[in-house]
Amino acid sequence: MVNIIIALLIFGLVVTVHELGHFIFAKRNGITVNEFSIGMGPRIFSREIRGTRYSLKAFPIGGSCAMGEDEVVGVEDVHAFNNKNVWVRISVIFGGPFFNFVLAYILSVVVIGIVGYDPAVVTSVDSGQPVAEAGLETGDLLKSINGEKISIGREAAMYFEYAQLDGSAITIEYERDGEDYEISYIPDYIKNYLLGFTYMGDSTNSPVAISEISEGYPMASAGVEAGDLILEVNGTTVKDGAELSDYFNQNPLTEEPIELTYSHEGIESTVTITPQFSSEGYSIGFTYNANGRVKTDVLGVLKYSFIEVKYWIVSTVKGIGWLIIGKLSVDNLGGPVRIVSEIGRVVDASKSDGLLYVVLNLINWCILLSANLGVMNLLPLPALDGGRLMFLFLEVLRGKPIDREKEGMVHLVGIILLMILMVVVFFNDIRNIFF
Repeated sequence: MVNIIIALLIFGLVVTVHELGHFIFAKRNGITVNEFSIGMGPRIFSREIRGTRYSLKAFPIGGSCAMGEDEVVGVEDVHAFNNKNVWVRISVIFGGPFFNFVLAYILSVVVIGIVGYDPAVVTSVDSGQPVAEAGLETGDLLKSINGEKISIGREAAMYFEYAQLDGSAITIEYERDGEDYEISYIPDYIKNYLLGFTYMGDSTNSPVAISEISEGYPMASAGVEAGDLILEVNGTTVKDGAELSDYFNQNPLTEEPIELTYSHEGIESTVTITPQFSSEGYSIGFTYNANGRVKTDVLGVLKYSFIEVKYWIVSTVKGIGWLIIGKLSVDNLGGPVRIVSEIGRVVDASKSDGLLYVVLNLINWCILLSANLGVMNLLPLPALDGGRLMFLFLEVLRGKPIDREKEGMVHLVGIILLMILMVVVFFNDIRNIFF
């Protein structure tokens, strides 16, 4: 129940800010706003000020901005939305998504100001791989990949997630000791093998603690459990997660068995484990930071907050693109139920790190949802802000508005289709939770 309330408050904040954008632009341009409300459902508080009713409603799941859009029959109402200049109407409609981007930026300033940003630094390079022979080294700072600018580590992760390597040359620009360099190489085709576990540990001599064991994989079959500490791999001592990562980078898993020494409740054991084939494809040959944060100065906070918002916008756009071309199915869509589930998972996972990190992770969810809502509302689909903007830009090109009745019918169809989509998404959410 707590997780549901938190999710509703986050979603309510994002939607309310969206409606606030419409409201402020409408008021600034002298458009009648009949009601601005926070929340949905029955009113629990309401007051009318200068022709606008301000309401607080029972359910914290959004908000609304009800404008006087149509003129009264036989009366020229200069305060009606549809009687305003087309560019004024465009600014009012765009105001909602714009405020979502502003909210995402402000919240990004808070997060990056506290914990910093994730530099796109190379953390390891596989010896013998083409990228190592081309000259890339640990500590280099990625600047671009195949011409796509890289400013943070997650942008590199997003590039390789959507790039689908096919054996073509990879061109990388990077910085080392203040100097810029460029390399180009052909990635190797490799087979990937898994042991089936995740681990914790860093470069400060903290033991390699296994955080999760995947059922059906070799580690589980060997009897290793979550919470066990990895001590050696094939006779090589590993003191922390960095050393274990370096070992596997230098000695990639194959079909050959490995010897693993681990500690379970203080008792050391050695087992022989044969890695399981997972997939095959092209390997970039290096790893990079995609999570670790470093602090920066005030100008850096402002700069990387902008990059943070850009990252989420681009990520959303690319995801939509994959959905359109069929590389993602509708089953990948998530709605309110999945959001509640994911927020609950994040809260539970962050509790051990303290209240600050719980709050920061929830703020990150606000950033993601706000940027996502801004992008989704700008899609040129009926009933969305983007659909209304499309009609307004057609009006600019034609020099006169589209017939209001025909436009209304198009938006009505759009609303029906969106409702059908929401039913599909809701069904996916329920199915994913239970199955």
